[in-house]
This record gives sequence, C-alpha cells and structure tokens, in this order.
Amino acid sequence: MTSRWVSFDVNQASESPFVQFDRWFDEARSVVREPEAITIVTSTLTGRASARMVLLRHRSERGYGFFTNYNSRKGSDLSENPYASILWYAEPLGRQVRIEGPVEKLEDAVSDAYFASRPRGHQISAHASDQSAPLESRSEI
Repeated sequence: MTSRWVSFDVNQASESPFVQFDRWFDEARSVVREPEAITIVTSTLTGRASARMVLLRHRSERGYGFFTNYNSRKGSDLSENPYASILWYAEPLGRQVRIEGPVEKLEDAVSDAYFASRPRGHQISAHASDQSAPLESRSEI
C-alpha cells in the first residue's frame, strides 16, 4: 500500500527552516487551492485564545506576515499580547508548519503599499467594515 502523501526524506531537508518552508510552499502551489491560507491564533493577556484564517502575505528569514485591521479582534489581541501562533497546512502533501513567537507591526509604507494593491472593492469594504464587531441585523451591512 502506498502513502497518499509526498514522502519526506530528512536527508534532503534544508538546514534552514525558512528555506524548507519555502520549498514546501512552492510545492503546494500546484496542489493546494489557497496555499497562502494560514490559521493564526492570538490570545488576550488572560489567555482567551482566538483562531481564524488569514492569508500569508510575506515570507522571509525575518518572519512571516499577514495584514489585518488593527481594530479587529486579532488586532486588539496583538496590541494587548503581541504573541501569536500560525499554522500552515497542505493536506494533499501531508505537510504542516507551526510557527510561534512575537508579532510586530510592519512598517506603515508596507501596509500602505499592500492596501493600494488591493482591488478597489476590497479597499471600500475594508473601510466600510467594522471588522469583528457584531451586527444588529443584516440590514446594518
């Protein structure tokens, strides 16, 4: 019986976890519908954890980045407790990578450039939405 996952030979692995992740990420592009999808977990100082999906938008040896509304729940959590965990999962390959550690804001110019690159409708939606805030009714949208 053969495995449905791609085998992993530790002798072929890079000594750099950043290089290895890039290899797996590039491999996943051909078999994963949304390889940028990651789960991020944040927590309040009292330990109230919250997980959600975001898109991985930056990868380097300095770290991994995503964009969020600073007023969202994750933005609030990270302001209060600047630590998080992310999980990247590529099911067809049987691969997952978990990263934990401190989180810091990217430079304003990087955030502004990303926002400017988004489709106009996404920009309008981001401005109009009070992300993570409950709505009283559908008509409020």
